[in-house]
Amino acid sequence: MAESIEGTDPATELAARLLDAQVAFAKEQVLSSEAFKALVIEEVDSFLALTSELTLAEAVTDRQIKDVAHKYAVQLPVEGAIPELVGEIAARIYRHRANDEIQIEDLVDGRHFDELLTGAAELQVTQRLIRLVLDSPVTVDACVEIVQRAVESSVTESARDDAAAGRRGVVDIVRSRLARAVEPALPVIESGVDRLTRSGARFVLRGNRDTTDEALLETAREFWRQRSGDAVGSYRDLVTESDLEDIVVLAFEFWRTFRDTDYFRAMLDEGIQHVFDKYGDTPLAELLAELGIERADLIEEGLRFGPSVFAILDERGYLDELFRRRLAPFYSSALFRDAVGTRKTN
Repeated sequence: MAESIEGTDPATELAARLLDAQVAFAKEQVLSSEAFKALVIEEVDSFLALTSELTLAEAVTDRQIKDVAHKYAVQLPVEGAIPELVGEIAARIYRHRANDEIQIEDLVDGRHFDELLTGAAELQVTQRLIRLVLDSPVTVDACVEIVQRAVESSVTESARDDAAAGRRGVVDIVRSRLARAVEPALPVIESGVDRLTRSGARFVLRGNRDTTDEALLETAREFWRQRSGDAVGSYRDLVTESDLEDIVVLAFEFWRTFRDTDYFRAMLDEGIQHVFDKYGDTPLAELLAELGIERADLIEEGLRFGPSVFAILDERGYLDELFRRRLAPFYSSALFRDAVGTRKTN
């Protein structure tokens, strides 16, 4: 309910008239397009003039920002509507028709893809990871296991098919019988395969260190050439909507535990501390410019959202109530009576 000023003495009547006039003036400022534009420009310029002298460290402390960051990144429960909403949005994006209408090459053309791919391959971290994989004993073990399984599978499958020999040719029958005869010697064969494959794998991996980058690049380029004309939604061949739901659940479960670790807290504090170390003495207006937020952006967003918001507030009667609630207490106060010289003294 709108605040009002009750009473019949001259000061009260003056206060009521002034309150009505000020509310009307304030509403005109935000409801008239020209007046509101002038108001936004004036306030933005005043804000930038103030923040051109006020630094980040003067406005807030690093401890205040760290406390806020910890509240929302660590303490705020990730429960209820948040995971559900993220899952629903992910599912809606997954089903969006744009996935079927837009091709992959419409997002990244061949030239940019090759530039990104080459740049990624030339990163030192990429090359170190490739070397780490190629030099790892685990890689050699994997090569050995693949070959051993291939030998074992070949022998056992041939022996098992011996029962169907009557339906096959002479060559198949001979191969099957030989496999059955060799089967008891599998442990010895596997041992020899292990030695040969292990030494061969080390030789091959060492010999291909310098060509691995180019081989990976060419493989990626070939994949791009084959799939760049596919719709973006071709990823659905690999990831189902059920998979997407599982991924969202896993991501939230990971985040729920990771954000509560000392490591995450330390990294969060360190990141905030770096911002203050670098920008603590920087005026806020300059910091906004560093972030890409200019005067024109502030004015544009003010004019984008302000008129529609104030219009709906006025339509529902909230705007008049808001201004009266904020202004009426002053006109009923001793300060106002002192200002107009009507305060009663004992």
